[in-house]
Amino acid sequence: MILNILILIFGFVILVKGADLFVDGSASLARLFKVSGLIIGLTIVALGTSAPELAVSTTAALSGSNEIALSNVIGSNVFNLLVVLGICAVFSPVPTSKDIVKRDFPISLFATVLVFFFASGIKLFTTGNFLNIDPALEAGTFRRLFGIILLVIFVSYIVLLIVEARRNPTDEDEEKKTTLGKCILLILIGLAMVIGGGQAVVYSAKAIARDAGMSETLIGLTVVALGTSLPELVTSIVAARKKETELAVGNVVGSNIFNLLFILGVSTSIHPIGVNYASLTDLVILFFVSILVFLFLLFRKKLTRVEGLIMLLLYAGHVTFAILR
Repeated sequence: MILNILILIFGFVILVKGADLFVDGSASLARLFKVSGLIIGLTIVALGTSAPELAVSTTAALSGSNEIALSNVIGSNVFNLLVVLGICAVFSPVPTSKDIVKRDFPISLFATVLVFFFASGIKLFTTGNFLNIDPALEAGTFRRLFGIILLVIFVSYIVLLIVEARRNPTDEDEEKKTTLGKCILLILIGLAMVIGGGQAVVYSAKAIARDAGMSETLIGLTVVALGTSLPELVTSIVAARKKETELAVGNVVGSNIFNLLFILGVSTSIHPIGVNYASLTDLVILFFVSILVFLFLLFRKKLTRVEGLIMLLLYAGHVTFAILR
C-alpha cells in the first residue's frame, strides 16, 4: 500500500510537469505557424491527451473484450465536460470563442447522437421505459461499418480544421516565437511525461482501490475513466493558469470529438462492440451533459466559478448513479 501511494504521488508530479512542457510547446507551435491556440488544442493537444483512451480501447478491441472501449469513451467524455472544464472554471472564468460554439461543439453533439443510434439507440425506446431494463442486457451491436463511417467523419473534420487554419492565420509577436525543433521536443517530452505519469497514477490507484475492497466494475467506472482523462485535466488546468484559455477549451472539445469519432471508429473497425443498456443510458446522460455545457457557453459566453461548481456537483451525482446501478 505504501509503495502504491508513493507511485501515485510520483505519477502526479511527472504528470503536472509534463503537462507544463506540453502546453508551452503547443502554444509556441501555434505562434510559430500563426495558428490559433484553439486549432492546436483541437488537434495536437487533443490527440496527445487522448492517447491513454486510444491505448485502452485499442488493446481491449484486439483482445475481443471491447465493451470497455465504449464505456471508457463515454466516461472520459462526461469527465472532460463536467470535471475538466468545471475545475478550470473554478480556478478562473473560462471564456469561449464563436468557433467552439458554431463549429466544434455542434460536431461533438452530432457525434454523440450518431454513436447513440449506431449503438442501437432506436431499440432503447421501442422496448419501453429503459430505466426499468436490466443494464446488463444486450441492446445491440456496434458494427464495423459504423466504425468506418465514424473514421470518415473524423478525417473530414480534421481537413476542415486545416482549411480553416490556412484561411485565417493569426498575427503573433515575432519575439514570442521559438524554433520548430524546440517546439517539437517540448511537445514530445511533455507528452511522454503526461502519458507515463498517467499510467503510473492509474496503476497505483487501481491497486489501492483493490486493497480498499472495490469491485473491478466500480474501478472501471471511476478509477480507469478518471485515470485516462488525467492528461486532459492537468493539461487544461495548466493551460488555463497560463492564460491559454482557447487551448484549454479546445483540448476538452477536441478530445471528446477524437474519442467519439476516432477511438470508437478504430476499436469498432477492429472488432464489433456488443452494447448493453447501461452504455445506452450513459450515452443519453452524455448527450444531456453536452447540451447543458453548450448552453452555458452559448448564452453566458464563458464558464464562471458558479457554473464550474454546478458541473462538479453534477459529476458527483453521475458517479453516485453509476455506483448504485
